[in-house]
Amino acid sequence: MTTPMPDPAAAVEHAMSGLDRLADRPLAEHVEAFERVHTALGEALAAGSSGA
Repeated sequence: MTTPMPDPAAAVEHAMSGLDRLADRPLAEHVEAFERVHTALGEALAAGSSGA
């Protein structure tokens, strides 16, 4: 049984939600938050380009 891939648009929206309230977090946490979002966006892009 194959697992359906998430909708790339939903994955992008979810990734971007990682930036919510970024201004309320310490500056030292910003780089890690941007890296998580960057990784998630890359995964969404790869999933979208694979025809999923």
